[in-house]
Amino acid sequence: MLAIFHKAFAHPPEELNSPASHKSSKKPKLPDETLNEFLSHHPHNTFSMSFGDAAVLAYVRPENPYLVHQRLFCGFDDIYCVFLGSLNNLYMLNRQYGLSKGSNEAMFVIEAYRTLRDRGPYPADQVVKDLDGSFAFVIYDRKAGTVFAALGSDGGVKLYWGIAADGSVVISDDLEVIKEGCAKSFAPFPTGFMFHSEGGLVSFEHPMNKIRAMPRVDSEGVICGANFKVDVYTRVNSIPRVGSETNWTHWDSH
Repeated sequence: MLAIFHKAFAHPPEELNSPASHKSSKKPKLPDETLNEFLSHHPHNTFSMSFGDAAVLAYVRPENPYLVHQRLFCGFDDIYCVFLGSLNNLYMLNRQYGLSKGSNEAMFVIEAYRTLRDRGPYPADQVVKDLDGSFAFVIYDRKAGTVFAALGSDGGVKLYWGIAADGSVVISDDLEVIKEGCAKSFAPFPTGFMFHSEGGLVSFEHPMNKIRAMPRVDSEGVICGANFKVDVYTRVNSIPRVGSETNWTHWDSH
């Protein structure tokens, strides 16, 4: 999968952008170039959607729909979701949210997002923590102009993110596309974390702990983006609210 969001509303972490990207012979690419690179890797079974200059989503249609780690794409009410992996407790979650038994993981994630965005009965970290399985997902809310992404804590699904030539944030499970598109400005998306374009990066397992950015150094000794880890020794008194009182962007802790 591939998701690219303009820096004006995605607000990626500054630490992802390595100065080495602009000094080496291999420069970051523009979003259109990265999209074309991704499509060229899978010329016959790729689907993509562009939303003007704001965003682009693309995913590879699975050749085998019965794979354990699925690739799903779904859109509803101007909310779009790309989902990788599977949820062991999907049946229970669908019943909890009033969805039909046939609803897949991407449909559920959209419904959970809509519920949190519009009514906000639970902290977002608790909702994501309740997902049992190997998963990664990226949501684009076209109406609100917001991005939400999360990666499960078990490491069963890999996800990477980086910064394009124009400052856009690029998210993909295709490491080679990320390397080509972001040069030195990329890193693995941290497991057990969620990212919101307004709320920032938060560990859904340890939402009350601060996040520390650790510079990544490649085999050439060059700083290459950053790894983000929970600071187990430092806690925050409260996680700031963003937006209205009934919004998914709240990172309230328990």
